[in-house]
Amino acid sequence: MYPGAYDPARPAVVTADGGRTLTYGRLEERSLRLADHLRTAGLRVGDHLALLSDNDPRVLEVYWAAVRSGLHLTVVNHHLTTDEAAYIVRDCGASALVVSGPLTELGERIRQLVPGQASYLGFDDGSYERALAAASPEPPAHQPRGADMLYSSGTTGRPKGIAPTLPEGDVREVMTMYQLLFQPMYGFGEDTVYLCPAPLYHAAPLRFSHVVTATGGTIVLMNTFDPQGALEAIERHRVTHSQWVPTMFVRMLKLPREVREAYDVSSLKVAIHAAAPCPVEVKWRMITWWGSVLYEYYAATEANGITFIGPEEWLRKPGSVGRGGLLGELRICGEDGKVLPVGETGTVYFEREELPFRYHNDDTRTREAQHPEHPNWTTTGDIGHVDEDGYLFLTDRRAFTIISGGVNIYPQEIEDCLTLHPKVTDVAVVGVPDAEMGEAVKAVVQPAPGVAPGHELERELLDFVRDRIAHYKSPRSVDFTDALPRTPTGKLAKSQLRKVYWD
Repeated sequence: MYPGAYDPARPAVVTADGGRTLTYGRLEERSLRLADHLRTAGLRVGDHLALLSDNDPRVLEVYWAAVRSGLHLTVVNHHLTTDEAAYIVRDCGASALVVSGPLTELGERIRQLVPGQASYLGFDDGSYERALAAASPEPPAHQPRGADMLYSSGTTGRPKGIAPTLPEGDVREVMTMYQLLFQPMYGFGEDTVYLCPAPLYHAAPLRFSHVVTATGGTIVLMNTFDPQGALEAIERHRVTHSQWVPTMFVRMLKLPREVREAYDVSSLKVAIHAAAPCPVEVKWRMITWWGSVLYEYYAATEANGITFIGPEEWLRKPGSVGRGGLLGELRICGEDGKVLPVGETGTVYFEREELPFRYHNDDTRTREAQHPEHPNWTTTGDIGHVDEDGYLFLTDRRAFTIISGGVNIYPQEIEDCLTLHPKVTDVAVVGVPDAEMGEAVKAVVQPAPGVAPGHELERELLDFVRDRIAHYKSPRSVDFTDALPRTPTGKLAKSQLRKVYWD
């Protein structure tokens, strides 16, 4: 479905503070006007539109204008440096760039670095509104379906544009893969109130927001995640559906108990989480708090495959991210490319009938993501194993595996151990150069407020880990920091951290 299929007075997007509302009628009219403006400006099916915005409700206007015009929409991470953001605008070949008010200065710097490539529309300088006012709200006879073309977070190198094949058919008739998967899985519909606490330039928040507005629900949009603010939004708007990353769970769990218990979260039916493996203890505590509403999936921006697991399944298989089959068959392969038996750890591949994506302007990286013998098997670099029932357990990313004395050590296990230590706010584990072992395991910790870093805390944390996991996997040392490099959705930018030690 599409916005025009629903009651025009129905709220499509509201801000968490209740200050702004975008109705379905306005979303339909304004996205049609923007689509008309883009056609008049010369954009055609397959062209690229770039968007640089905070979590402004008008992001959904731009999204629907793109997908009802056969365009690729690239939403740019506004936390990137000017050079990094300009690289994405240049690399995707954007014919138009839309910029929100708080990011006007960054948008101007990008225009200087990418001169003449993209026409410019500003949310708050009047140009966006003038363009809409001069355009037609009449729906054209044919509205070819477009798609997002997002860039990887760049945590392991230069961001990669993930180019999908544009779906055939009219936006009013053809459902996207995400709607076909997630609508029946999680029960999205006109009674859905969906809390979006994460930035819309990331794949999951943007794509779930699409599913919600394609099925007639209401998005409750937070501009930035705040643990107490999220609980306030759930209670205030009677949120039924939400989407999270494990770091958000950790931060909510670290609120004082009396703060957590002050908010009514009983309206929640489905709390979806993904993006990173969730520590088992964290998920246990969330289920104890919120009940059996936690649903997990494992996927990537590349959309090459997916696994699902519900709360009852997870209680039987704690630590698993679910089973595949709905989108791609799971394959666990060794270094030689051979499929490994049950229980053995290797690279996670998904088998599809055809190659599901390519990296924009980068055939080399596309080939690196493909299996050496089966080009329609692809991986994003995660490693894990499946059990006898076909449930996938992730270990870590291949790029972050520590090889110490010839033995593979997976940082995620150690990070999960330290995450809920009461004196730890944040933690990352990396391999650092070691003359004897090749690499040594180091933990980098952001202490909790009021906790003094130093030798005494280091000793306490090392003993804490060694009481819980094998000594050969335990960190040999701990460094302390004021803050770890994370993306706004909580992913560790671990390549930045490793670079400090390897340089």
